[in-house]
This record gives sequence, structure tokens and C-alpha cells, in this order.
Amino acid sequence: MADRMTPEQRSRCMAAIKGKGTKPEMIVRRYLFSRGLRYRVNNRKLPGSPDIVLKKYKTVVFIDGCFWHGHEGCRYFRLPKSNVHFWRHKVAMNFARDYANNVDLELAGWRVIRIWECEIKTKAKREETLTNLYNQITGSQNIGYQHPDENDATPLAAEPSTRYGES
Repeated sequence: MADRMTPEQRSRCMAAIKGKGTKPEMIVRRYLFSRGLRYRVNNRKLPGSPDIVLKKYKTVVFIDGCFWHGHEGCRYFRLPKSNVHFWRHKVAMNFARDYANNVDLELAGWRVIRIWECEIKTKAKREETLTNLYNQITGSQNIGYQHPDENDATPLAAEPSTRYGES
């Protein structure tokens, strides 16, 4: 099927698609801010210019559009019927760039979290996704774990019976 728009109309339409401050991004940012987390947005000094940077937690968050980043099995990811070769290449290159950015950030000591657009598109999935995101960032999922106290009756390692140099 041929494109219904002229090349100029299609170009104008595609140029209007935002890369920053998208609706899914704003939903995540508002939620994290309401939970007391403070962050920076689109830090260009980090690989991939992450959507959200939480320096305190050494964590970055990317909110990926299902179409642009090739979310397999998602109903929002479908290659256009026209110019298939271009779109397949475009999505593959985005996927490869995402992977390289993840590797670079992890090697630099950052924790990388990626959220798909479809995970926060509907209200039903949004609350669960955002709660899981908050727990991942703050480490709240380890509620049952307690750090051993110094006053704990069971020692972590057996004390040596002699000092260094004594027999």
C-alpha cells in the first residue's frame, strides 16, 4: 500500500516526534518525584543520554518507545509496510546502540533500568511497573534482609585464638 502523505508531509510529521519530555517519560518522572526521589534529566555526559539519572543510587532509567526500540511481541511494535528495509535497519541500529550504551554504563558502575512504553501506557500495568521501578531504585525489595549487628551473639568469623607472632 502506498503512503497517503506526500514526502514533505511525512517529513514534517516525523520531525514532530519528540525525543525528550514524552508522555511516558513525564509519567515516570512525576511518579519518582512524588515518591521523594530527585534526579537529573537527559545527562549528555553519560552514554545514551539517559532519560533519568539518579546519582545518589548510581542508577539510570531509560523509557523506550516500543516502536523505535523494537519491543518484540508488543502490539505497539509493527514495522511499516513501506520502506521495510530502511525501518528494519533503523530499529536494528537503535537496538544495537541501546545494548552498547548499557554495556558502557554498567562498566562505569551504573545500574541500568529500561522501561517499555507499553508497560506504563495503561493504568492497569502502570502502578505495578512504577512501584517495581521505585523498589528497584531504592532497593526496597530486600525488606526481609537485615544487616548483622555488631552486638549479634553469633560471630561472622571465628576469632583467632592467638595474636600475630605468638605461638
